[in-house]
Amino acid sequence: MKKTFITILVGSALYYSAAAQSIKLQNTIPVATNDTKAAIIAKAAQVVPTANQFAALKNEFIAFIHVGPNTFTRKEWGDGKEDPKVFDLKELHTDQWCQTMKTAGMKMVIITVKHHDGFVLWQSRYTDHGIMSTGFQNGKGDILKELSASCKKYGLKLGIYLSPADLFQIESPTGLYGNLSKVSKRSIPREVSARPFANKTKFEFEVDDYNEYFLNQLFEVLTEYGQVDEVWFDGATPKTKGGQEYNYAAWKKLIHTLAPKAVIFGKEDIRWCGNEAGATRDTEWNIIPYPTDPNIANNFPDLTDQSLGSRDDLYKGKYLHYQQAETNTSIREGWFYRDDEKQKVRSSDDVFDIYERAVGGNSTFLLNIPPNREGKFSPEDVKVLTEVGKRINETYGKNLFAGAKGPKQVLDNSSNTFLLLAKPEKSIEITTITPVTINRIVLQEAITSHSERVEQHILEAWLNNKWQEIASATNIGYKRILRFPAVTASKFRLKVLSSRASPAIATIEAHYYSPKPPQLQFDRDINGLLTISPKTHEFGWKPHGQNATENLGKGIEIYYTTDGTEPNRTSKKYQGPVSIAKGEIKAIAIAPKDKGSVATETFGLIKKDWKLLSEANTNKGTKAFDANKGSYWLSGLEEKKQIAIDLGAEHSLNAFVYTPPKNFLDGMMEKGIIQVSNDGKNWETIENFEFGNLINDPTPRTHYLKNEVLARYVQIQATGIAGNKKTLAIAELDFLTK
Repeated sequence: MKKTFITILVGSALYYSAAAQSIKLQNTIPVATNDTKAAIIAKAAQVVPTANQFAALKNEFIAFIHVGPNTFTRKEWGDGKEDPKVFDLKELHTDQWCQTMKTAGMKMVIITVKHHDGFVLWQSRYTDHGIMSTGFQNGKGDILKELSASCKKYGLKLGIYLSPADLFQIESPTGLYGNLSKVSKRSIPREVSARPFANKTKFEFEVDDYNEYFLNQLFEVLTEYGQVDEVWFDGATPKTKGGQEYNYAAWKKLIHTLAPKAVIFGKEDIRWCGNEAGATRDTEWNIIPYPTDPNIANNFPDLTDQSLGSRDDLYKGKYLHYQQAETNTSIREGWFYRDDEKQKVRSSDDVFDIYERAVGGNSTFLLNIPPNREGKFSPEDVKVLTEVGKRINETYGKNLFAGAKGPKQVLDNSSNTFLLLAKPEKSIEITTITPVTINRIVLQEAITSHSERVEQHILEAWLNNKWQEIASATNIGYKRILRFPAVTASKFRLKVLSSRASPAIATIEAHYYSPKPPQLQFDRDINGLLTISPKTHEFGWKPHGQNATENLGKGIEIYYTTDGTEPNRTSKKYQGPVSIAKGEIKAIAIAPKDKGSVATETFGLIKKDWKLLSEANTNKGTKAFDANKGSYWLSGLEEKKQIAIDLGAEHSLNAFVYTPPKNFLDGMMEKGIIQVSNDGKNWETIENFEFGNLINDPTPRTHYLKNEVLARYVQIQATGIAGNKKTLAIAELDFLTK
């Protein structure tokens, strides 16, 4: 019987000194002016999350909801001057939201009950600029109330985003924001006789009018809608007035009193990851330095540097503080719903990749899902989230080290137990009955009792009678997901190469992700060199710079044909760019247990010898045939809307392809004529052509000639531009020949 072993070794580690052993575990530890570098690192090894922070980390994958006037005006940020009646919601389906989120594997939803425009989604006592002034449920509707009920039904936690910025309170003649009111003692909540509070907690704060207003609204949302587990603030200030300041100390006291289990985003508990795109750092330390005590600070700037918690970073701090990152982005291009036609949606590959990078990179993944104007998640969003939930369950629902023999501390799937690696070369062996095929390893440190300590580690497998490295990373923290090409072996080994103190490993799991064969795309350069790659998903809103299909597609092989036959495993294997003169190419991506759809494209003439003839094309007319669909030529307003090309030699042409720019919709060639010439001067019109629906569908269009034509010089002249625009735009022209 074959057995599988896993060994954990410790390389160079920082061991406890007598001073380090005496340091008490704390969420924040001050740095003394005479602390040595070693003492600072020893202190960092004792900084731990609070119970609330750890509970928030265990949520892992959570949702954001943005719905409001912007849903109907199609704006990203309102201006505070909107008539509430623009919020024309007829239906509300919070059960559908929660059911979808539950299926996706999410554990909490944060709803934007007030965005920067000041419009509120609940029945507030303190303003009429909100849902109470709309036709929704005759002004009696309360989206927060309905969502709270749906969360209880589906077992989801609830979070609240109450924007500190408030453009309505700035723009309204009676607005409170920046009204230069005096700071004085105020009682919170301010009583409204017709609507008494069931919760009789009282506060007294020294605040101005706007802070009183904000505290009153916080009191409402934290006492009348059930348990709140996160209160979300951001630093957006679309407009300021009167030097308005926020009394965060008062807000914090109220939140901690009324919602004792809630973490506060944007303040001392949770920080922004530094972007809205879904980008993650390779090393995300949650123990970071602060210049002042974060527990009493009123201002928390965004932390956007690539390195936040390295040793060199820690040496600069006056306080060492545990503050976890939240990786936030939107499933759609924008925070609010606009439409289902032009507003693109992230692919399942993209969302799942961000999930693995964020959750598996020591942070929480916060994904925004904006409801549409029917009060639902749109079908495409539901489809993506359902697929992501399926992948999470299929990949991480089964631990391939389950049932193995070894230390219970790392195999019991509990973060409460751990193995302390206190000596050099300490090893752990895990034995399974048969070899396993894996491409994911999940590691967790015992951060509540031993902080984040691992600084560098590698994973090795016993292959061909020797240890071979198959993955490496830096820190671990709450969770690290190692991703690598699938390996089948009987022994694996994790080496901790460096650490801040003796690391405590809480969990080791092995998993297998079944790669999904991607759609393919072809890119041929001006010399005819063809590249076949996973299709780039069209999602232009704040791209995160990661290639999801490459990250997830390890183990995928590509096969292609050039003779018209369907490609399979016996066809040519794509291993790098190939030279393709012309004609049809077909390709397919094949995974170990699945295969994708066949991609097909017909290529025309190679363009390396083409030359521009038109004198009028002053705006870099060669961009119309540079084999780069990302660039485009745009005619001038006074020029003829035409382009003439010398193909370098005489060819028998049977069609041409017009590719419009995707990011410029004002020059799309809707109608035109094609002309040829023997000398590049005297032109003969061959025939007219017409392309429809370009604005809504700016994809390549092919016009097939009624008869083949022999020509070296070709001219395309636009006679109609979509939307009656005045310029002609061409991303690419291609000419086909048999």
